[in-house]
Amino acid sequence: MKRWLLIAAGLVALVVSILVAITLGSADISLVNIRDIVTNHAGLTDIPVRRSEDAIVWEDRLPRSLVGAACGTGLSLCGLLLQSLLRNPLADPYILGVSSGASTGAVAIGMLGLGGGVLGLSGGAFIGSIIAFIAVLVIAHFARGNTAAFILAGVASTQLFSALTSLMIFAFADSDEARGVMFWMLGSLEGVRWQQVYLALAVALIAVVICWAAARALDVLTFGEDMAGALGVNVTAVRISLLTLTALVTAGLVSVAGAIGFVGLVIPHIARLICGHRHALLVPFSAVFGAIFMVWVDALSRIFFSPTALPIGVGTAVVGVPVFIAILLKKKARG
Repeated sequence: MKRWLLIAAGLVALVVSILVAITLGSADISLVNIRDIVTNHAGLTDIPVRRSEDAIVWEDRLPRSLVGAACGTGLSLCGLLLQSLLRNPLADPYILGVSSGASTGAVAIGMLGLGGGVLGLSGGAFIGSIIAFIAVLVIAHFARGNTAAFILAGVASTQLFSALTSLMIFAFADSDEARGVMFWMLGSLEGVRWQQVYLALAVALIAVVICWAAARALDVLTFGEDMAGALGVNVTAVRISLLTLTALVTAGLVSVAGAIGFVGLVIPHIARLICGHRHALLVPFSAVFGAIFMVWVDALSRIFFSPTALPIGVGTAVVGVPVFIAILLKKKARG
């Protein structure tokens, strides 16, 4: 009962956060107007509203808040999975080289015109992410496939694709192109559209369902691979399937919003401090708290840096680094 109450309270807090965040910005919009605009577009009402307010809410603030919440959910869960699977508290969604691969793919499409115009920036980022993850799997397989091999393969892949991205920017980009690519690489919710909202929400929902279904296996894996095997868990199958899930979820979200750091690293640690180590509670709490965190970071970036919003990846780092340091100091004091 306590678990369900906590989850319900978190969902209510998330909805309230999204609604309040939509009201914030250079143009103040009341909750009543937001209600009217949303119900109008849902076909439930036909209440007259200003076109400017309708555009601000429906075409800008609501989509970016929903994408931000989806990214917070997905990246938090990916960080939780990787920290549990690799038994490394510093693991985050980008440890598998997915983010660097996405940057390389996006740059290859945006600057070199690969794909013949069929692929957009998001498509190139997704393909680059998958290529980077496959490279990690291949390297880790030939390096015995243990936890350390995955981490080191991820480091190698990250460095390789980061170098390729830098090389293409240096060799082929003019100043405007370089600025646009760098802005995307820092993470941005600017200009997201409803097609991207649907994609991000679907990816986040899939991550929640699969992670919750795997909660028991993740609990067992915390006792070590030998113990998990003795209790009937197919360690190799669980590890490969969940690593693949993290790569696909991260690739999908990065292709929509760019590289957003520190969410997948910090949120799971906060969740463990509050909820303990049972994944049946860690999964929903990480998902909801990560979504709330992203919604408010985006809202504050719009307010403090108006009229140009701060790249969301910079905002998460500015907030996440002090929080992570505080967590480390608190754990040291306990230890």
